[in-house]
Amino acid sequence: MLISKYSQPDFDPYGDNQRNAGEPGPWQAPVATAPLAARLQLPGSKSLTNRELVLAALADGPSTLRRPLRSRDSELMIEALRALGVSIEAVPGDGAYGPDRRITPPEELLGGTSIECGLAGTVMRFMPPMAALALGPVAFDGDEYARKRPMRATIESLRSLGVDVNDDGRGSLPFSLYGTGRVTGGELEIDASESSQFVSALLMVAPRFEEGLLLRHTGDRLPSMPHIEMTVECLRARGVTVESPEPGVWKVARQPIRARDLTIEPDLSNAAPFLAAALVAGGTVTIDDWPATTTQVGAHLEELLPRFGASVTRHGDALTVDGGDGVRGGAQLPGVELDLSEGGELAPALVALAALAAGPSRITGIGHLRGHETDRLAALAAEINGLGGAVTELEDGLELQPRKLHGGPWKAYADHRMATSGSIIGLAVEGVAIDDIATTSKTLPEFPELWRGMLSHDGAGSDAAAIGSV
Repeated sequence: MLISKYSQPDFDPYGDNQRNAGEPGPWQAPVATAPLAARLQLPGSKSLTNRELVLAALADGPSTLRRPLRSRDSELMIEALRALGVSIEAVPGDGAYGPDRRITPPEELLGGTSIECGLAGTVMRFMPPMAALALGPVAFDGDEYARKRPMRATIESLRSLGVDVNDDGRGSLPFSLYGTGRVTGGELEIDASESSQFVSALLMVAPRFEEGLLLRHTGDRLPSMPHIEMTVECLRARGVTVESPEPGVWKVARQPIRARDLTIEPDLSNAAPFLAAALVAGGTVTIDDWPATTTQVGAHLEELLPRFGASVTRHGDALTVDGGDGVRGGAQLPGVELDLSEGGELAPALVALAALAAGPSRITGIGHLRGHETDRLAALAAEINGLGGAVTELEDGLELQPRKLHGGPWKAYADHRMATSGSIIGLAVEGVAIDDIATTSKTLPEFPELWRGMLSHDGAGSDAAAIGSV
């Protein structure tokens, strides 16, 4: 295994990635020239890292997170917690992508501060309920597009709990709240149709409410249920009793959140573009340390990629996708009909595969992606159509007709998954130029190096990746 330069303590996930991707300007997506034989170790899960950072900050003692993700989203979460008085130290670990983290909760959370959310949904949704437990004012703001992301459910739920929130009626960033050091809690109804993060945010803080929380979702749908299940499992692993007497209802009594040391699983959603690459380039891609059981939605790839013709096998803790000849080798991917209600974050990678398929595809259950880093449905349709594709937006998804694609510019829209989906298409279509590959630093700063290393037959194509040939 090669050790990543990102494990060095002076790595800046905000600014260094553009240089790693090459000179500033469009990034020419590399075209696959031969079948793959790649083996990768990926950094930790963003979803798990940021949940465990919050829970560790609310726990009854210090916790250590081994192999956490180090990216823009996780660094924003760390700085947000530090702003409330939480001590977070980098400590030596055995991960290839950075140090472990030691989190020590303060005796009292402190307000009188501001929190920069960037474009991180976990920061803008998870931190306000926690900040309500601090003493004093806390202001929230983020990147330009963050101000367009839905926040009304968070703001209104805090007001219903008696928290003073000032958003000037926007229902979005920027806003501020005044924490009194305590939240009464009790019964609360919210509509979390736009994001499961609204539910997760309240559940994680509920054990610290004076009367706990009985939370009821009132909307017609609840996207990304696996992410709520992930939150519940993280709480239970820390000794918190979470009851769900009926679908869409959760009950958490006031109780301690236990400190614990744990290892963060690799990010299985970030595995999606690499595993999808096997179907485009042909050959195999293996991801090490794939968990036997997990609440990560990326685990669905084991069932979804065979719908496109892949073979998926496990050997110990490694998962391998074999794409056969691949699109570049003359294989024709079948069109698919997918409902991704429980795995929306996988949609950009799977839509990219569908754009290269020989038959029509219909991918639904992803209407909530309009409120992510960008309107992903509109963005995917615009960029694929710009390369000669035929994508139609549906109310709850996308419909794709088979078309021969050509090279051209690909906009990332400051969205890491838009950048990686363009890279997938670029494996088969020469001349795809991604305007901002550095946006992958949001959850995977090493993406450009890992991607090029994957295409290297002898595994020596990247000095920044835990990559080899098999």
